[in-house]
Amino acid sequence: MSFPSRILSRHVGGNTTYAREIAKGLELRGVEVSQMGSSQRAAITALMETWQGLTVPAKPGFVLHYSADTGPLLPTRAPSVVTVHGVASRWITTARSARQEKIWRTRVQRAIHSTDAVITVSRSSADDVSEVFGIDPALITTIPHGIDTEYFAQRRVLSERLQHLRSVPYVLYLGNIEPRKNLIELVRAFSLPPLKDLGVKLVIAGKPAWNAAETMAAIESAGIEHLGFVDDDERVALMQHAALFAFPSLYEGFGFPVLEALASGTAVICSDRGSLKEVAGPSLVFEDTDAESIARGIAGAFSNSTATRHSEDAGLAWARRFSWDASVEAHTAVYEKVLQR
Repeated sequence: MSFPSRILSRHVGGNTTYAREIAKGLELRGVEVSQMGSSQRAAITALMETWQGLTVPAKPGFVLHYSADTGPLLPTRAPSVVTVHGVASRWITTARSARQEKIWRTRVQRAIHSTDAVITVSRSSADDVSEVFGIDPALITTIPHGIDTEYFAQRRVLSERLQHLRSVPYVLYLGNIEPRKNLIELVRAFSLPPLKDLGVKLVIAGKPAWNAAETMAAIESAGIEHLGFVDDDERVALMQHAALFAFPSLYEGFGFPVLEALASGTAVICSDRGSLKEVAGPSLVFEDTDAESIARGIAGAFSNSTATRHSEDAGLAWARRFSWDASVEAHTAVYEKVLQR
């Protein structure tokens, strides 16, 4: 097996969590995992991944898995698979610029036509991939991600730099900072009457991903606490100690942070966009994604202890429905199928 080093060797969010967990599960099953080379420049990486696909010979049991939407521009010699995580631009225009979207769609289309199988991660993503790229739904394999529920359920203490958060209730957003996450509206919600008088602060954790300048400017101008990148222990501790986890995303292919917060025993309120209708389970739901709706939703969560307690109590059992073992087994079945080509 071989996965892209651009995903495995540096943490770029959910795509890295996914690739690392599948690779780890394969290694536990005795499968040797290698990495495809990459560059700091996306165009050179695309050429490198294409070249490797063209030159790596087919050999027993070996599959190339392009695990983050894009991949080879030409058909591979060895059996190959691409995972397309979703198509936000089917529903929203804020994910990328027009130029970025054109490049992305071209690369995804080429990866789909250059590999032997397509995987996606939710039913809604499968619908989007089928519609946008013109693929027969029967040719798309939907495999939900898993979650290490015991890891998120194990109690953590806040690190030294986070000790100040023990003294005040806070609402947490944790994830990449990009337009699709709708953080400008979340920040604005905390300036509106339903929230600003509650004495609850907003804490944002995560690093800027792409097209993040406007969002970062909004966070800074509003004086919102931005923690930047947090390590794994801090991430779990932040979720466990939050009064509420808020995730007003405009689109999700899967939605790792929602499941992670639920597994941590924290009440969650989120949008119902994309895959979140499938993944969010006992989470509370924003009525819409504008600042006013977000403010009403968060204020309502703090005034409705019955609803938030249900989200807290049912979260771990819900998250346990998503298993990495089951995901790895389903991936293995796809690999075995393409090896028979």
